[in-house]
Amino acid sequence: MKDYQDQLFPYAYNIAGSAEDARDIVQDVLTAYYASPREGIENEKAYLVKSVINHAINAKNRKKRTVQPEVWLPEPVATEAADTNVYLKDILSYSLLVLLEKLNARERAAFILKESFDYAHQEIADILGTTEEHSRKLLSRAKAKLFKPGEPAGPGIRSAQTNVLLENYIAAIRSRNMEKLESLLAEDIAFYADGGKMNVVKRICTGAADVAELLLYVYQTYQQGSSVKFTTINHQPAFLYYQKDRLYVCQVFDVSPETGRILQISNIIDPEKLKILAGHFA
Repeated sequence: MKDYQDQLFPYAYNIAGSAEDARDIVQDVLTAYYASPREGIENEKAYLVKSVINHAINAKNRKKRTVQPEVWLPEPVATEAADTNVYLKDILSYSLLVLLEKLNARERAAFILKESFDYAHQEIADILGTTEEHSRKLLSRAKAKLFKPGEPAGPGIRSAQTNVLLENYIAAIRSRNMEKLESLLAEDIAFYADGGKMNVVKRICTGAADVAELLLYVYQTYQQGSSVKFTTINHQPAFLYYQKDRLYVCQVFDVSPETGRILQISNIIDPEKLKILAGHFA
C-alpha cells in the first residue's frame, strides 16, 4: 500500500493544493478499495488514479464553496530530494500551483493529466467521465486562463544563478540596501502572503519599489534575529525562516530565466500549512 500512497499522492496534491488533504484523499481511496470486492478491475493503478482524481475534484469543489480569503496559497512540499524520489518529480512547481487557482477543478484536472502526466485526451475523458472533445476543450480553456499567447508555461527552477541571486537578495535586505534590492526584482513583481487566520502586514503587493519597501519593513519589524535556511520547495528556490527552532515563514521565489530577476514571492505564514514542512526539516 505504501507504494501506491507515494504514486497517488502527486495526483491528489496537484489538484487539491494541500498535502494534508491529498494524504487524506489517497488514504480514503485505498481504504475503500481494499475493503471492497475487486472483481472486473483489469488495471489496478488506472482504477486508483481515476478514483483519486475524482475524489480530489470533489474535495476542491467543496473548498471553493467556502468563503475564500483574499489570498490563498498552496501548502508547500519539500522537493530537495526529487533527484532520488521519483514521485516528488511529479509535484508541480509552486508558481504553477498558484496559477492553477484560476481554474475550476475539472479544468485543473485536465491540465495536470495532459501537461504533467502526458495522458491522452481519451484517457482523460475516461477518468473525468466525459468525451475526448470535451477534454480538449477543458485543456484549451485552462491554457487560455493561465498563459498569455507566447508566454512560457513554467517558472525558472533553482540553479547556480538563482543561488547567487538569492544570496544577494538576503544580503540587500539585511544591509537595508533599497537600491540593490529593487535591482533584483522584476518591475511587475507580485508579492503574496497567506497567513490563514493570522493577520499579515499585506496579502498582496505589486511593483518593484513597493515590494522592496514592504520586504525591508517586514524584515526590520519581524525577521531580524531569525535564522534562514535555503532549500527547494515544489522545485523552486525558497527560504525557511525560524525563530527559536520554530518554522514560521516559508518564502518561495519565482525567478525569470531570461532576466534573472525575481518575478514572484509567495509567503506561506499559515501555521497549519507549515506543520508538515516543519516536521520534514525537524
